[in-house]
Amino acid sequence: QTNPRSLPLEEGYDVDPMDSYGLSKVLNEQTARSFQRRSGYDIYALRIGNVIEPHEYASLFPHYLKNPEVRRRCIFNYIDARDLGQAVDLCLKKDGMGYQVFNVANDHNGAVIPSKELAERFFPGVPVTRELGEHEALFSNRKLREVLGFKEQHHWRKYVGGEE
Repeated sequence: QTNPRSLPLEEGYDVDPMDSYGLSKVLNEQTARSFQRRSGYDIYALRIGNVIEPHEYASLFPHYLKNPEVRRRCIFNYIDARDLGQAVDLCLKKDGMGYQVFNVANDHNGAVIPSKELAERFFPGVPVTRELGEHEALFSNRKLREVLGFKEQHHWRKYVGGEE
């Protein structure tokens, strides 16, 4: 596995996919951006995190919390399916921004380990570009919160005990 060049991952990060699936997403974003430039329509590209449905907390998160390394590939992010719905709704209600990219993830990492420790342990030597909250997501949704007013409603700790 390769490391990102910096953390947290924000929308301005130069995406560098490692497989054809990731490359297809980058190409789709570029196609959307070109279409927006030509047409003038608003197009908001959503980089959707690991979607978790309500019934999956009990079956998936205990394993994730005991084995955090399994979440490294997705930078420990998740988005509750209901919070994803909120993000899509916010995009549909917001006009006039042209082409925009938004990371769609919950505010916090899907781990009990604090963000600084997650970065040091699983991404050694990767620079952290700004101060992070104790459990602030390494796959940042800051733009989603600041530009569209996203408010996390379904933190994993509401549904799973926070113990390792």
